[in-house]
Amino acid sequence: MTAPIKFCFAPKKCLQAVQWMLVTADEPLDFHTILKTAYFADKRRLNEHRRPIFGDTYRAMNYGPMPVEFYQMLKCEPYYLQEIELDEYPWERKGYRVHLIDADRRTEILNPTHLSKNDMDILTEEFERCRRMNFNQRTDETHQMDWVRGFRRLDNRMAYEDMIADDHPDREEILQYLTAMGHRFVL
Repeated sequence: MTAPIKFCFAPKKCLQAVQWMLVTADEPLDFHTILKTAYFADKRRLNEHRRPIFGDTYRAMNYGPMPVEFYQMLKCEPYYLQEIELDEYPWERKGYRVHLIDADRRTEILNPTHLSKNDMDILTEEFERCRRMNFNQRTDETHQMDWVRGFRRLDNRMAYEDMIADDHPDREEILQYLTAMGHRFVL
């Protein structure tokens, strides 16, 4: 059995993605929409380009995959403030919704520096797709085999190796490459 594929979480990408989603939506967003967008974007980029956008740790929860670090940042936990070089998050949490506190930097937020064009293309498409779905549709869409396998583990950890499509023509090559290199990537 090989070691699980791991990546180093990219909090600056998470910060910019959340800010971008909030400015783009121009309204408060619920955690479910934001977290499922992150999952769909990470999974899609992994399958199309052999690495995720955010490199989060995923847990299989009742309502689908939950990116743990993304969730901590949405809740305004202080863990990543030093790394993102801020004293507080630029959003405020009210229940399970967040809204941007300061949208004055709209142009800067809409042109993130830590997210590549490819990241943004995928993030944009997955965000639009998530916003078109209701809560139940997003939940159903995320209960695929990667979630099922994670839900069956004692710690509910989802594995990146399960997120790679079973019918992907380069699946074995990708698994070998990411097992060896994934933890070294700077996302």
